[in-house]
This record gives sequence, C-alpha cells and structure tokens, in this order.
Amino acid sequence: MVTKKSVISLTRKLIGIDSQNPGAHEAAIAGFVKRYLAQCGLKTRIYEFSKGRANVVALFKGRKGKHSLLVTPHLDTVPAGKNWTYPPFAGSLSRGRLYGLGATDCKGNLACGLEAIRSMVEEGVRPDYDIVFAATADEESGSTLGLEPLLQRRLLRPDAALVLDADDFDVIVAQKGLIHLKVKIFGRKAHGAYPWLGRNAIDEAVSALRGLKAGLFARGCNKYHKYLRPPTLNIGTISGGDKVNVVADWCEFQIDCRFLPGTPAAFLLARIKSIVRKYARKFSVEVEGVQQPFSIESKHPLVQALARAIRRRRPKALITGSEGATTISFFQQRGIPAVATGFGCGGCAHIADEFAATEDLYQGTLVLEEFFKRYNPFGGTL
Repeated sequence: MVTKKSVISLTRKLIGIDSQNPGAHEAAIAGFVKRYLAQCGLKTRIYEFSKGRANVVALFKGRKGKHSLLVTPHLDTVPAGKNWTYPPFAGSLSRGRLYGLGATDCKGNLACGLEAIRSMVEEGVRPDYDIVFAATADEESGSTLGLEPLLQRRLLRPDAALVLDADDFDVIVAQKGLIHLKVKIFGRKAHGAYPWLGRNAIDEAVSALRGLKAGLFARGCNKYHKYLRPPTLNIGTISGGDKVNVVADWCEFQIDCRFLPGTPAAFLLARIKSIVRKYARKFSVEVEGVQQPFSIESKHPLVQALARAIRRRRPKALITGSEGATTISFFQQRGIPAVATGFGCGGCAHIADEFAATEDLYQGTLVLEEFFKRYNPFGGTL
C-alpha cells in the first residue's frame, strides 16, 4: 500500500545521498536503490561504464513475460551551487513542500517509481508484462555513461518505455532536438593602432553570429509544432583576443540549438558551417552533443493509458511537449514507443531551494501504481 509518509520518507533519504554531476559519483545512490529493489524481491544488477558511475537495472517479472515496459528515472543531479536557504541535502519539509537537491529533478520521480513497485509487490500484484526498472547515471551530462550505452549494448531491450523526468503530471509526447557546438575562428594578429594590417577574429565571430541568428532557421526546417515552441538558437559563451591593443587572432563561441521534429540535425549542422563560412576565412566547428528530436502520436495506446491514469488524479494534466532534452529521444531511433511524465514542480529544476509538493509526490506514486496495474501492452489499459 502506498502512503504519503512512505513516499516522502524515501524521497528524503534519496535527497540525502550526494549524486552531483559533476562531483559525486552515482555509486552510493545506486547501491541504495539496488538494496531497496532487492528487498522487494526483484533481480537487480549494477552496470558501470566508468568507475563509480553506476546504473541500476531491476526486473519485476510479469505473469506472461511476452512484453516489457522500461521505467527509467535518473540518479544524478546538477551541482548544488550556492544561495540555498534550505540545506540542499537535508530534505527539509515546510508548508507542504519538500526542499532539496533533486526533489523535482529527479529524486522525487525516482521515489515515486520505487514506491509504486514496492506497493505492487506487497499486494501480490503482478502485471501481464515485465517491468524493467532502470535508474541511470549521467543524465545531466548527456547520458554517455548511463542510458545511452545500456541501449547501445542491448542490455536494455524494452518493447516500450516510460521516462520519469518531467513536471506537473504532464504527458510528454514531443521533444525538441539539441545541438551543442563550439566554433573557433582564426584571424591574424596586428598592432591595435593598425587594425587594417591584421584580421580580427572577434569581428568575424560577431558577423557570423548575426548571420546564424538571422538565417539558421530561415528556410528548409520546421518552424511549427502543436506541442512545442519554435526553434531557438542561444549563444552560451564567447571569448577571444589576448590584449586590448592587439588585433584578436582568435575567437570562439558555443551555441545551443533547439529544433523541431521533422528537421534533421545533419541539415542544421551543414547550414551552420555554411553560414560561418560566409564571414570567417578560417574556422573549425566542434560538435559537442547532438540529440535528435522526438515525437509520438498522442493517440498511441501507451500515451492514452498513461493519460487516463494521470487524469484520474489530476484532471487538468496536459499532453504536451518538452523544450528541454531528456533521455526520451534515445528511443525513437530504435523504434521503441516512449512517453515521459513526472511529478515535480515546474520551474524548480536546477535552482537553489529546489522543491516538490509532498501531495504531488504521493499522488504521482498512486498514478504510477494504477498505470502499472492497468496498462495493456496490446491495447492501452485493462
């Protein structure tokens, strides 16, 4: 049986385990989760793709076992940073809120998933399908030590997936793609009093950035999606030059590009290089990360089953899209239907005094338990 007390107690314990990324490794929290699931009678295993960067995979065997649903939250958090009123690892309770690093992203969701499974085991309820629970490492830095290699190496081979990494009970059916890259522009030095004798890399970078802002999404890419805002380009960092009276012979900047389903990442990468080439004589482009956009039909049985379970508890929950990047995009390229949800507080991820509403964590756990019991992999719900 799920109780509010048990959900909040577990979330506080998880918050108390440091799993900052970068910073602390996930080994300690992975060990805690492994022991918790083993006590529920599940077969569990730890996978590490770098020392201490631990992933927990557990199997809740169903009655028929002909279909599997992957349920996956993540173990790591961003660094705590400064300016906290409540200690980031204390799990402080105040006026219906639970404060702490990861309360929303993603230890609250992790606790909801664990408690829902524990309750089903306690009640002796087994679904008709297998539940594979994977609590993963390194999500906050791209999942290259977490979900990505688990899928690449076929250690996880689900028929469908539920990603627990969202807020406000939203049902996420679309997600923007992501490109992170660094552009380095090379000029020629000269004395600052004779700039015409050199070639200023900062000037060329400024012109290239103006060109990217004006032309990257000008034509040939999707600009509208029912569940997402238009594509965006953010200049995250820029630096260059050595001294005020020297013509800068180097400049580099990093950009964050978010694009809609239907636009290939390769198309945008080619356009970025083409635009920079118009303004810079010599440059290089270093791609630091790419995630393809994601979408699934809102009428898909997996989506509808989850939406029905949520709306019994939260009638105004939305089927919507995610502007940010989650691991949901890893499933589309493998032909695995996937959907995401979560029960944290919108706008609270990655902030000082991060919190989640205690009632939402409790109701979210009940949502998951009902969904697990009623989900029918062959047609929505039972």
